[in-house]
Amino acid sequence: MKLTNLHQFLHDFFTIQDCAVREETEHTLEVQLTRELDQALMNRPFYWHYMDKMGQQGVPMSLSLNTSPEKLDDQKEWIHFGSPRLQQIFSYIQDKARITLLYEQTDGEMKTSLLPWLVVNVKMEYFGKQKKDHIQSIGLQLINGTMLTNMMLKLDSLPLQRVMSDYSYTISPLIKPSSGFYRIFQYFEEKLSNEDMYWASDAQKALEDERKLLEHFFSKNDDLSDLYEQELYRVKERLEPKISLKVINAGLFYLSENTNASIISQ
Repeated sequence: MKLTNLHQFLHDFFTIQDCAVREETEHTLEVQLTRELDQALMNRPFYWHYMDKMGQQGVPMSLSLNTSPEKLDDQKEWIHFGSPRLQQIFSYIQDKARITLLYEQTDGEMKTSLLPWLVVNVKMEYFGKQKKDHIQSIGLQLINGTMLTNMMLKLDSLPLQRVMSDYSYTISPLIKPSSGFYRIFQYFEEKLSNEDMYWASDAQKALEDERKLLEHFFSKNDDLSDLYEQELYRVKERLEPKISLKVINAGLFYLSENTNASIISQ
């Protein structure tokens, strides 16, 4: 990553984490942290422990950063490659955030706007008499709310990179990434509610049959009630129908207007 892209990287990072950008210039950035980022970056464990003990919400701190190549402003924290603060942020991303940030590569010769897409890969697991799973990739455009399935296939042939090309610029999302995740999970809930649940009925019937067998086997000996409960628990774990949705990974992809129109029309 080039030094000239550090400011944009930090802006995108804090925006994705739902931090409010209070002030911003070419080389300064002031952001209001969330509680999670305050705990991760500001080293105030005793403060948050006290707030929790008192039943208080607490007030996250703000960060005033100088992102210029040289230290020009003593009033703001100078952040640069190699600085402890930036290493904190990189560690947080590696440990906590399974989110990638990529930009479509452009020719770098004319101004090109890039529109944000939230792409989430979700593993759907079905548990019951028979187990199955499959992965779905959903893309949500964070400007107008367009939602597409099989999004990774649509992105597969695009030239994507971790830094923006020259003369490219991003359009700020109108839909927050956190709200985008909520919309995507609403989509899955609606999809599941419309599915044929015959497999769940089969699993429930198999569970009931095994429960009756256990009752018949253990009914003549009250001393084995604890063992009965253990066996019933194991049967439920194996047969009780349920569905699990797990986010494998996610990404914020900035795409040009031409690409945006092309993938929507596919």
